[in-house]
Parts: sequence; C-alpha cells; structure tokens
Amino acid sequence: EVQLVESGGGSVQAGGSLRLSCSASGSIFSINAMGWFRQAPGKGLEWVSVINSGGSTPIYADFAKGRFTISRHNAKNTVYLQMNNLKPEDTAVYYCAKYAKVRDYSSDYASLSTYDSWGQGTQVTVSA
Repeated sequence: EVQLVESGGGSVQAGGSLRLSCSASGSIFSINAMGWFRQAPGKGLEWVSVINSGGSTPIYADFAKGRFTISRHNAKNTVYLQMNNLKPEDTAVYYCAKYAKVRDYSSDYASLSTYDSWGQGTQVTVSA
C-alpha cells in the first residue's frame, strides 16, 4: 500500500506562488498516474490536474490552465504542483492521489473513485 505525504502549502498574497510536493512510499511509484485535488472551505473535492506515469502528458482543470504546472520525478518518488499567480479562490486544502489503474490515465481521470490512495492534504491560503 502506498503512503502519500504532501508538503509546501502556506499563506501567500494574491499573485504569489507556491510549489506543492507529494512524496510517495510503499509501492512502485513510476507505474501509476498521479493527480492533485483540492477542497475549498464548505465545498467538495475538486480535481485540479493529473499526470501520466512517465510525466509527459499532464491535464489541467480549466481554472488551473496557464497558472499551475504538474510534474513528477520518478527517481525521487515525488509529484509536484507549481502554482503561480494564485488567487483568493485557490484557497483550499490540496491533496495528491494515486490513480488506481496502472500506467496511463483514461477518460475518468477527474473522478475521485478512480484514485485509491490519498495524502493527508496541505493547506493553501491566498489573501487578497
């Protein structure tokens, strides 16, 4: 069973940047796609981005396009989320998750049920 630990959250002003990291242990990290989700106060989990096992094919939610960049370093068992030009509406707890299917994601990449391991989350707070 894989364990995921997020880090890198914090408080920034609007327009600032943060880089989230998610370290994995306990399984062969490089064989699964990895995703990021977020949960704003009082709202449900929202898909942010996914990256395939090889790190070559990222996909982003519309709100993340042009501002967020997902990447991974398989030798370090780590996936990253670089967030630039942050807005107050980006305030949320951010979670990384392991896609349950091996290798690349399919059309269900934004569905919570297709991820079988989750981290504990890291808080991101953006002030106006």
